[in-house]
Amino acid sequence: MPNEFYIVATPIGNLADITLRAIETLKNVDCIACEDTRVTKILAQKYGITAKLFDCHKFNEKERSEKILNLLAQGKKIALVSDAGTPLISDPGSVLIETLLKNNVKITAIPGACAVSTFLSQLPRNSEDFAFIGFIPRNQKQQIEILNKFKHTNCIFYESPNRLISTLENLSINFGADLKIAVARELTKVFEEVKINSVQSIIEYYQKNHLKGEIAVMVFEHNNVQNDDEIKEKIKLLKEEHYSAKDISIIISKLYGINKNKVYKLALN
Repeated sequence: MPNEFYIVATPIGNLADITLRAIETLKNVDCIACEDTRVTKILAQKYGITAKLFDCHKFNEKERSEKILNLLAQGKKIALVSDAGTPLISDPGSVLIETLLKNNVKITAIPGACAVSTFLSQLPRNSEDFAFIGFIPRNQKQQIEILNKFKHTNCIFYESPNRLISTLENLSINFGADLKIAVARELTKVFEEVKINSVQSIIEYYQKNHLKGEIAVMVFEHNNVQNDDEIKEKIKLLKEEHYSAKDISIIISKLYGINKNKVYKLALN
């Protein structure tokens, strides 16, 4: 198969947030596989992109994979886009890409906008570690199970406007009203807003202000179960048994779910 399949990132809101390389690629391919052709058509019209559009979403990915293989065999150049942002980042495409790789198709990714990195770039953090879980489950028990799993790192998820307050109330009940979070809505758009505060303060804010648009949430790491003094005590005990800083970081991280890099830095000191 020729190297003529491209994964192309598109704007997450503001249509100007597209790279020159992405525009050039979309102009030069024969077909564009879209999550929704109606959405991609708006982008195509703005930038004079005339490639044929066809839908490729989570309900027809397997079927479309065969179509794309046939088009590639005919020498066609194909691009994959999602409605917004980078394909496969909480968007369809995994089934298609797996099929292409099994058929030895070389894939080229054209980088660009992504809601996760756009959100992170506006937030102060103590470490570079973060977990991204896509859309958080609707089930409140599952929400807490996931956030407990990642409570020692910054955790990002997407949520719909009509469920946001309910989800935040669930966090407040289970992790405390002072839990530090950030909420972003309408990133890159006219009414973009990023709020960083306690979960209770943000609940109260959005109870008074109309909530709409695309929502991203980050729950900041909350190491309230193991403070630094407790971690240092465990490090001291392991050092007395002649474990290295690297081994200590792995052991404590595995036992207590604490960030491994944080333990390693404490062990070195």
